[in-house]
Amino acid sequence: MIAEALINQMIPALKYSDKAEKAIIWMEELKTNMLPVVHEKQFRGLITEDSILESNDLNARIEEFQLIGENCYVTISQHLFDIIKTAQEQGSELVAVVEDDGEFLGVSSYEDTIMAFANTATIQAEGGIIVLSLTYKDYSLTDISRIIESNNAKIMGLYVSQHPSENEKVLITLKLNTSEMVSIIASLQQYKFEVVARFNEFADDDDDKNRIEHLLRFIDM
Repeated sequence: MIAEALINQMIPALKYSDKAEKAIIWMEELKTNMLPVVHEKQFRGLITEDSILESNDLNARIEEFQLIGENCYVTISQHLFDIIKTAQEQGSELVAVVEDDGEFLGVSSYEDTIMAFANTATIQAEGGIIVLSLTYKDYSLTDISRIIESNNAKIMGLYVSQHPSENEKVLITLKLNTSEMVSIIASLQQYKFEVVARFNEFADDDDDKNRIEHLLRFIDM
């Protein structure tokens, strides 16, 4: 899923000429603590509720405030993983979506993106998740698939990310079609694959969002 499909049409952008009072009213209505600011069709950053309240001047124009997150944006064709990564790196609940030439199109919220990820076919499919840590030279999808399938299971999805602390290693996140993973993990370990995490089935779990966020933090997305 790409950024264009994840724009939240309910979240408006403020202009430099808008008053702080307008921003506060919108934030209260939308239950958010920040809003995007646009000038001459370009994304200029985010204004926060705290910065307005600290100024104690609701008549001040938006252009008078120090904005944050000037680099908190993705382009229209970037993947939802890029939105999640940008939000985490910038510490922001909103990420702007822009055209390739920088023209502002809207914003995607971190929560909306997490839930979109949760609702993908791969995550919604029954089964669990295993995370492997291995060096680049040891990575062989053929070998991993053979071990998984020898335990009567299949890989439904796969994501490769850089290991957060060991540059020569990668993390391989595998979504399987089964939550019975004891024998699979034992087989992987028998072939010297390091299993660093496992997550049981996400489907029908009231705590989906927290568990998915934990997974994304673990793989340092």
